[in-house]
Amino acid sequence: MSTAPPTSRAAEILSRPTTINGLTLANRIVMAPMTRQFSPGGVPGADVVSYYARRAAAGVGLIVTEGTYVGHESAGESDRVPRFHGDEQLAGWAKVAEAVHAAGGRIVPQLWHIGMVREAGKPPYPDAPAIGPSGLRLGATEPTGKVMTRADIDAVIEAFADAAAAAERTGFDGVELHGAHGYLIDQFLWAGTNRRTDSYGGDPVARTRFAAEIVAAVRERVSPEFPVIFRYSQWKPEAYDEKLAGTPEELEAILTPIAAAGVDAFHASTRRHWLPEFEGSDLNLAGWTRKLTGRTTITVGSVGLDGDFLRAFRGEGAPVGSLDGLLDRLERDEFDLVAVGRALLQDPEWAAKVLGGRTEELRPYDAGSLRTLS
Repeated sequence: MSTAPPTSRAAEILSRPTTINGLTLANRIVMAPMTRQFSPGGVPGADVVSYYARRAAAGVGLIVTEGTYVGHESAGESDRVPRFHGDEQLAGWAKVAEAVHAAGGRIVPQLWHIGMVREAGKPPYPDAPAIGPSGLRLGATEPTGKVMTRADIDAVIEAFADAAAAAERTGFDGVELHGAHGYLIDQFLWAGTNRRTDSYGGDPVARTRFAAEIVAAVRERVSPEFPVIFRYSQWKPEAYDEKLAGTPEELEAILTPIAAAGVDAFHASTRRHWLPEFEGSDLNLAGWTRKLTGRTTITVGSVGLDGDFLRAFRGEGAPVGSLDGLLDRLERDEFDLVAVGRALLQDPEWAAKVLGGRTEELRPYDAGSLRTLS
């Protein structure tokens, strides 16, 4: 256990370099993906470039971008969320990667398909249907969207692979696949939205087939040393207490095929990083993921703040929270990296302050930060 004084303990523990599949990161701080909707036409502009570059310049070790729609017409429902396909969109993203690298950082795009979350008639492709493994929205008992055919499945897999290849081609350092929070990949993983009776549904291992095939297709299209990160969660919006796995054994059955397909790191999304995931152990979800798969893991969930992120969507702020418990877990190698969301959205200098031993300068979170791109 570190004996450093409190003001420097965070700097000492978080400043240790680490690697993901050979990609060297200067420290353990990750910028968590946060949807911002400041990219009209799906094109990240100069303000998006500056937004990410500021955080890289302040010492964030790895930036995971906001979710970006893959090249499938049903992938999204906003014309202000960036897209990771199209010449103009990719040219904008290339400028983001270049600026982050010039500031000394590393960056990966989060590749995203929202599946049945999509509402009819929404941009960027108003005529595109909502699609999912069984056409079910979260909590629904009857289909309201299109049940994906094998051709639909193949098309989405190809869209993810195309986007990953574009990420490497445009200078990014890896990719993150969004398999969490009730979006398309998660809709296959979760029994509540996957009622299929073919090889993509049924038992937990069968429900991982779609995710594993996406990972494998991505792995084939990028260089062997190009990191592939997979983000997943137990919880879903409007179904916060639902779980993919109720036991470590069930979680292992889900994660093992996805890891074997070529995942280099797992980003285990929780609302509160300090909560144990299963009875009988203090390990959180990232800790269990590391133990079960041996892969690099990223923890996340209200880091640096007192209160979970759902308050932000109710227009509430959050006071600065202690990092001590997080540092204890990181110091004993429960997980490898720490993703910071709202605290970094509020304060571009958060990493510089923590790594510089200036934690007394950290600011509470103001939900008004969601309305600006600073």
